[in-house]
Amino acid sequence: MESPSSIRLATSLSCFCVLLSWTAMVINPVVASENCEFPAIFNFADSNSDTGGYAAAFSQPPWPYGRTFFGMPAGRFSDGRLMIDFIANTFGLPFLSAYLNSLGSNYTNGANFATAASTIRLPTSIIPAGGFSPFYLDLQYDQFVQFRSRTQQIRKRGGVYKDLMPKKEYFPKALYLFDIGQNDLGEGFFANMSIKEVNATVPDVINSFSTNVKRIYKLGARSFWIHNTGPIGCLPYIFTNFQAAERDSAGCSKPHNEVAQYFNYKLKEAVAQLRKDFPLAAITYVDVYSVKYSLFSHPSKYGFELPLVACCGYGGEYNYRNEAGCGSTITVNGSQIFVGSCDCPSVRVDWDGIHYTEAANKFVFDRISSGAFSEPPLPLRMACHRT
Repeated sequence: MESPSSIRLATSLSCFCVLLSWTAMVINPVVASENCEFPAIFNFADSNSDTGGYAAAFSQPPWPYGRTFFGMPAGRFSDGRLMIDFIANTFGLPFLSAYLNSLGSNYTNGANFATAASTIRLPTSIIPAGGFSPFYLDLQYDQFVQFRSRTQQIRKRGGVYKDLMPKKEYFPKALYLFDIGQNDLGEGFFANMSIKEVNATVPDVINSFSTNVKRIYKLGARSFWIHNTGPIGCLPYIFTNFQAAERDSAGCSKPHNEVAQYFNYKLKEAVAQLRKDFPLAAITYVDVYSVKYSLFSHPSKYGFELPLVACCGYGGEYNYRNEAGCGSTITVNGSQIFVGSCDCPSVRVDWDGIHYTEAANKFVFDRISSGAFSEPPLPLRMACHRT
């Protein structure tokens, strides 16, 4: 039979362990391993996650865009779904409506401010006179400010549109996504800047990015999921236009990828500083670059083929020409030719020379959502937690 003193000691140790466990959960909520419940998503980005912004403002990507999942063009620069679509699905949310789309949109669970060809800084070459979207990150922030205010006015007025707007309490509880920066590099490359000159613009680009994250934080945002930029030198629109550039072992343009890597280095630094500045925020840096590059360096390992060749395009070794865009009709030797897609996009990486296929998007999503490529190493479902 145990003595009263030993029973008291055991009871005290048990209570102490429970207290330690409870304290750890309070100090570090990740220990609780609770999934986050985001009622809404707000996305700031470019064509990698544009769900109809560019289509609403300018022109719809034509058939065969959308062929794999939607069976029709759906405002996405891919044959099907994008990473943002898979992210929304993770939390049981519908596909995000584009902020610029006035027809048939439902903003109950967030909004997408992304447009194809968007940059972080104000571009010098703007559609229709140039090739870049006027909706750069500063304007996407301004649109968000308007959206935040006007949706609540609509909810107060009531009526038919009331239930198509997010509730006020959704804004601080939402997930804020960023996937932008590739076009800032591309603008420099196509403006005939040297690699060194493009690199020199990166710190200012990142500073502009940080400024907008800070402004959104001050409006109440607390959970941020930030993608770095992908291996731009592996895309046909880069290496076919800069053929003199050195190629790496995967066939990608080495100097252009090095600029992307430098951008990511500075972005990672900036995100680390944002965490210090805003300790109440959960800010996750996601290494999309590494996952995307694996599709070019080891395609067969993951069930893909011909990663450097565009699925939808025309001409040359890589099925890509600037003047023969996916879905266009061109004249070749006096004959009209429709620029269509390959038979099996499901085994291809590149869709149109610039963007990824749905299969590649799903591959990248599956890996980044696990947390294996995140800093801190948190899965997407726990992106509301701080470490």
